[in-house]
Amino acid sequence: HPYSDLAVRSQIMAAWAYYHANDYINAIPALERFIELNPADPLVEYAFYLRALSYYEQIVNVERDAEMTLLSLNAFEEMLRRFPDGEYARDASLKADLARSHLAGKEMAVGRFYIERGYYTAALRRFERVIQDYDTSNQVPEALYRMVHVYLALGLVDEADRVGSVAV
Repeated sequence: HPYSDLAVRSQIMAAWAYYHANDYINAIPALERFIELNPADPLVEYAFYLRALSYYEQIVNVERDAEMTLLSLNAFEEMLRRFPDGEYARDASLKADLARSHLAGKEMAVGRFYIERGYYTAALRRFERVIQDYDTSNQVPEALYRMVHVYLALGLVDEADRVGSVAV
């Protein structure tokens, strides 16, 4: 009975089984298929949430490739757009904030690398990106501090004072 309620429920249960077994490679397409085939099903919010979690669980390290972090953030944001007051919205919002913080941390790590190598302009761009794109992350105070440091290293005292006044 491929069109029965139990068949629909078995699709989400199979996706959950993949997720539970840490088989995210199979969980994500199974969840996407469920979402595509059952857009009005009561379990579609859970499918969006589980898909975002499948990306989130694959985040390894801030210092490494940030692709999974970005995919996770996009999936959580899509879920929150569709279900802003849903059952999983609070947890999704917290995890999206953490993903943003990870991405800001990646920018900070690259910026620090550039400072060590003497590429001050490239470092400034990374720190400015943290302030513009991740303004609610916990990385902003360090980004401002590093910008002051770089401006002083470049001899741009007025810019350092301007940025330093924001940091205080």
